[in-house]
Amino acid sequence: MTLQVESIALREIRLPLREPFRISSGVCTERRIALLELADAGGARAWSECVAGEEPNYSSETIDTAWHALREWLSPRVLGRRIDGPQAVHEVLERDIAGHNMAKAAIEMGCWALDAERREIPLARALGGTRDRVPTGISIGIQESPDALVTRARRALAGGYRKIKVKIQPGADLEYLGAVRDALGSDVTLMADANSAYRLADADHLARLDAFGLLMVEQPLGRDDLVRHAQLQKRLKTPICLDESITGVDRCEDMIALGAGRIVNIKPGRVGGFTASKRIHDLCMAAGIPVWCGGMLESGIGRAHNVALASLPNFSLPGDLSPSARYWERDIVNPEWTMDRDGLVAVPLDRPGIGVTPDLDRIDDLTVRREVLSGRTGVRR
Repeated sequence: MTLQVESIALREIRLPLREPFRISSGVCTERRIALLELADAGGARAWSECVAGEEPNYSSETIDTAWHALREWLSPRVLGRRIDGPQAVHEVLERDIAGHNMAKAAIEMGCWALDAERREIPLARALGGTRDRVPTGISIGIQESPDALVTRARRALAGGYRKIKVKIQPGADLEYLGAVRDALGSDVTLMADANSAYRLADADHLARLDAFGLLMVEQPLGRDDLVRHAQLQKRLKTPICLDESITGVDRCEDMIALGAGRIVNIKPGRVGGFTASKRIHDLCMAAGIPVWCGGMLESGIGRAHNVALASLPNFSLPGDLSPSARYWERDIVNPEWTMDRDGLVAVPLDRPGIGVTPDLDRIDDLTVRREVLSGRTGVRR
């Protein structure tokens, strides 16, 4: 079934966090989020989200570079064009446009959601999902002290989370992780995320993480450095999980060939959308490498896309799919995302598309800029 997008409405909203979220590269108190509303000629509509941040710290993309790429180069590739289904959008956007994966993903994932709406099937089923509930972990930002971290970790465990991820950086790592492990015991699934805060020269220090029985240590070294990750993995018993390093299928193939990691965090925005995510998922499944779905402080719209992806069979580890109340006083979707006592998030299979309804009044209140792109009329401000 062909797909033809007639218009794309771009919005920027400002969504304040319940509390500051700190990682090794900075602190976030408010998310500037780019939302897309795609429509076809038949009246079907679907929403997606661009996960690019405010600053180029996680990747080279920002919301402002993504907005420009969406407006000038990427939307014109799909508007008014007959495309052979959402699985073909990735190649259309890739041709002769280097980079801008998060901007590309926003359109591509929106096309998957629009197609699911047109076909009246849940997005998870359109992607090939096999589960109706997905296990959920929590990501805890860098805290001011080990005791403060323990307090938050205990609260997360009591809330039912299946995995506790602790952000670390030099000076806030071994003592912090040791305190959590001592407080929660050896049976709790614990991992560390460094967001590229270390260098290979820190290998002896990082090898001390093995004492904590971690599920994984995520992205300890630079995003472009598969070779040094391979050298570090030889020094560690703890599996290395790669996040920022995996920007496409080829990078995952390189990781496997080099032995640079044993687990992959698939963030669809980082790799350019669902088609690339599915290919990485399939490659890892064939290689016996587990994957999980990471988060980028998405709103409930971005969360819907992640939950759908995480229903695929090789997402065998709990993802960063926390309920809305974890980050937001009030989300922008109805119903808001929730988690049951067993740490599971339900995959919405009882309605087509992303499974939640954007709260238009809330979105309008938060919108600070808006443009509508049309294949017939060009740009309307």
